[in-house]
Amino acid sequence: MKNGDLFRVGFIQNNPMFGKIGYNLSKIEPLLTQDIVDLMVLPELFSTGYHFLNQEEALRLSEPIPEGPTTQALVQICEKNQTSIIAGIAERDKKRSYNSAVVIGPNGYQGKYRKIHLFGTEKNCFDKGNLPLKVFDIGIARVGVMICFDWCFPETARTLALGQADLIAHPSNLVLPHCPQAIITRCLENRIFIVTANRVGTEERIPNSTFTFIGQSQVVDPDGHVLCRASEKEEETKVVNINIKKSRNKSINSGNDLFLDRRPDLYRLQ
Repeated sequence: MKNGDLFRVGFIQNNPMFGKIGYNLSKIEPLLTQDIVDLMVLPELFSTGYHFLNQEEALRLSEPIPEGPTTQALVQICEKNQTSIIAGIAERDKKRSYNSAVVIGPNGYQGKYRKIHLFGTEKNCFDKGNLPLKVFDIGIARVGVMICFDWCFPETARTLALGQADLIAHPSNLVLPHCPQAIITRCLENRIFIVTANRVGTEERIPNSTFTFIGQSQVVDPDGHVLCRASEKEEETKVVNINIKKSRNKSINSGNDLFLDRRPDLYRLQ
């Protein structure tokens, strides 16, 4: 539903059953068609669950992109409803596995991103992301992607913002408590929108080793305002209208522009 610079974005906060790909997708599909949106963001590994025990299991439950059934199901939804979806899935590429996100638009598959910064046990299951941080044109908006723990490295969001992203889609399976509030800073320092789609629930695939996911999916604007935030424990879907033009103005007052005032000649980046 486009109106000038207005862009309708949303997230789905789900609680997948580990390894039940068909079931998890069947729960998500009706939620993707109940609202008219320009972009819907789904959590990290939304169709498989999170806690893989090893790379062999990750490879067994992952799929090629874009040929795999999960990506193709999302492609059909986007083409039918003339919308865009960014979703986190487990990717298989020959003998390698990646924690990835697919970018799909009204005309089909647009690309993918592979998580750069692996968290904890992910290092035993996935290969490090090897694709550049890319900005995708989705209708009137330019959208970048980061996945979960990528938020903790400010270079991720800054790279996407310098690439002229208006919005960052952030599929997540957050367990640390800090991210929802820290994302406000990421938005302020880059004057950008961020849509975090997190999950809820717990996974205990090893006795006495439980992952508890914190929910709190949210949309934050370039001024650091939380436009909407989900609960900590419930599955939820939320949609808001945002003005993309707001993220293209990097001025914070008459004398300061966050990007023009940068001093890369003095920064040490290595």
